[in-house]
Amino acid sequence: MITNTELEYKGDQFPSKIISYNQDVDNVFFYTENNVVLKITILRDSMIRFRYTTKGYFNKDFSYAIDKGQSHGYNELAVEEHKTHFSITTSKIVCKINKENAKVSIFDLEGFQILDDEIGFHWEESYEFGGNIVKMSKKANDGECYYGLGDKATHLNLKGKRVENWATDQYAFHRDQEPLYKVVPFYIGLHHNKAYGIFFDNTFRTFFDFCHERRNVTSFWAEGGEMNYYFIYGPKMKDVVTNYTHLTGKPELPPMWTLGYHQCKWSYYPESKVKEITSTFRKLQIPCDAIYLDIDYMEGFRCFTWSKEYFPEPKRMVAELAKDGFKTVVIIDPGIKIDKEYWVYQEALDKDYFCKRADGPYMKGKVWPGECNFPDYTNPEVREWWAGLFKELISDIGVKGVWNDMNEPAVMDVPGKTFPMDVRHDYDGNPCSHRKAHNIYGTQMARATYEGVKRFAYPKRPFIITRSAYSGAQRYTSSWTGDNVATWEHLWIANIQMQRMSISGMGFTGSDIGGFAEQPSGELYARWIQLGVFHPFCRTHSSGDHGEQEPWSFGEEVVNITRKFVNLRYQLLPYLYTMFWKYVNEGEPMLKPLVYYDQEDIQTLYRTDEFIFGNQILVCPILEPNALGRRMYLPKGKWYNYWTNELVEGKRELWVATDYDQIPIFIKEGAIIPKYPVQQYVGEKDFDEITLDVYYTPGKEKTVLYEDAQDGYDYNKGRFSLRTFNLTGKEKELIIQLHKVGEFITSYQKFKINLIGLPFKVSAIEIDNEKVAFDSIFFDGKASMVVDKFFTELHIVGE
Repeated sequence: MITNTELEYKGDQFPSKIISYNQDVDNVFFYTENNVVLKITILRDSMIRFRYTTKGYFNKDFSYAIDKGQSHGYNELAVEEHKTHFSITTSKIVCKINKENAKVSIFDLEGFQILDDEIGFHWEESYEFGGNIVKMSKKANDGECYYGLGDKATHLNLKGKRVENWATDQYAFHRDQEPLYKVVPFYIGLHHNKAYGIFFDNTFRTFFDFCHERRNVTSFWAEGGEMNYYFIYGPKMKDVVTNYTHLTGKPELPPMWTLGYHQCKWSYYPESKVKEITSTFRKLQIPCDAIYLDIDYMEGFRCFTWSKEYFPEPKRMVAELAKDGFKTVVIIDPGIKIDKEYWVYQEALDKDYFCKRADGPYMKGKVWPGECNFPDYTNPEVREWWAGLFKELISDIGVKGVWNDMNEPAVMDVPGKTFPMDVRHDYDGNPCSHRKAHNIYGTQMARATYEGVKRFAYPKRPFIITRSAYSGAQRYTSSWTGDNVATWEHLWIANIQMQRMSISGMGFTGSDIGGFAEQPSGELYARWIQLGVFHPFCRTHSSGDHGEQEPWSFGEEVVNITRKFVNLRYQLLPYLYTMFWKYVNEGEPMLKPLVYYDQEDIQTLYRTDEFIFGNQILVCPILEPNALGRRMYLPKGKWYNYWTNELVEGKRELWVATDYDQIPIFIKEGAIIPKYPVQQYVGEKDFDEITLDVYYTPGKEKTVLYEDAQDGYDYNKGRFSLRTFNLTGKEKELIIQLHKVGEFITSYQKFKINLIGLPFKVSAIEIDNEKVAFDSIFFDGKASMVVDKFFTELHIVGE
């Protein structure tokens, strides 16, 4: 029987009646009369994979996105046949498959429906390219909200939006523009306080429609390939995000210097200009860890070469910059100039490593060097060759990081801005056209770059940054959001993109501070710095066409604001490094939108501006000119105003007044915030003590502090330090218990403890059950004291 809804899909085909099924351990196969096979794989109690084929058999199972090291396993699995449906039950969910049409419904164990097929799986044949256009439509629930999908430049809540996933060089993109640089076909649905996730692992051009075309339907489809998606149940959003991040993989811990401030421009050259920039940072005492060289450092834009005119002695220059605390990061693009005298081109030509058109000739396209050929990074042999090319840059010259750009891949002067669709790729032994490989190309380039930099940087850790990425790219690389614009609207976009990327598994991301295209005002630059220091990757980057964009380009007031906030970032490095450790080890996002923090509060569902940095710092940027304060929403709990130490009750909207050199920042009560002394670059100073800002709460709160040698791999051998601070506040008592694991011994000896918000006058202090004198300590609600780092219990007693 054809329903009215199905009549809207003329030309589409649908699964018919299920005629048989069989179970093979954690796989259950359902076969229909019209040759559709549905394969359901139970990966975990809360994670199920759905694969559909319309030809009776499945192609080889291969994915670049899935982390091969992720763990599987479930506590319970029962498959039962009923009169109208089959059921698959785990310890978390029940999946029902309708016998009449193979539609799927998923319930929690209480019988509440989490997700329900509308049409479910359907398809139409692609007569132009072969294969199917595969489609899936789900019913949207009342009040359902949607989040995720990577770098989309639109409202955080995707309800009512239609988005497209096709990696695109989108220079000076604008709000709501589609598509952009990255492809993360993963979204989080939330309704009735229950969250779930869908990861549509298909590298063809994909689309997601969140009640845009029809208000009660959410759908996703691809222009080719397989209907292959993962369902992840929460019911907490944090569980969905963590399980997705485990599925697609996590990065290794980066060296701490990569979390410092970075300076970049298109382009700093010659060497004298680079030295002028770096010396000005030191003279003005604005901390900075990395200087970037854009395409002009090369000889005629040829990758792996240096301009003899601009950089005659790169090894000496890089060493001199390193002596002053600057790590050098260089750009490498995929386009290899067609030039018989150019060794990289000749090697790739001899080995037949370039991408080819369908009928044989090499793919040729114009980028910065002129006409280029392009390596096929989906070929493991090509990736190995590419990795080897980094020996001179990293081992000999001493470059510390590599920046992959133009790898969507971008091609100039052609309507589609990329390769023709008939270009062929190896795809790790699964040959295909560019229609399938396009979205993964940039990730495989970043992967090959990562493998090379890691090999030659050893025993130090590598640093890679990419513009284009597909799900799973976070295993190899950090990223930035591409060629944005120096406008207030883009400041708003950057804030949302970072929150969205963080809950989409790609935590190590930042925007071009100040905007890449056009020129910011001093005020806009200052406001962007105030936001950017709270993003995992923190870099000013600009197009040289529009003038200067160093902090000192905007006058003394902006210099002072920049210094103040970059200093704050460097103070917070141990907090940020610990955030990163939690991301790497537990899959916890470093930035958390308010809806992630409290999905049960209806006020958070559409909040875009405020976010949680780590677990204990709430940040709200100022996003409009001439503002000395703003209205914002404080989520549940109690929060201390960072600037005034005033304690404010959450779960309400309020006006927060700030000066020009401030934005609203709040600290969660009970937090212990570790701070390093300000350094001009990571590793500049050996310090004897670090600060712990302790924010009183009448209750319990746990804080962790992760530290290691800040680079290298000794942490994998147990040489790390993980301190857990358990804070207990009572009416006239504050107790801090410290527990440490790991073999690493930090160089500092003491903690300077600032006690904030104490509601009582101190009468006694005990450290490890011994009373200590405090005649010399001044208590006024902001008391401070210095204690040995090896204490196990600090007990502060009030009168």
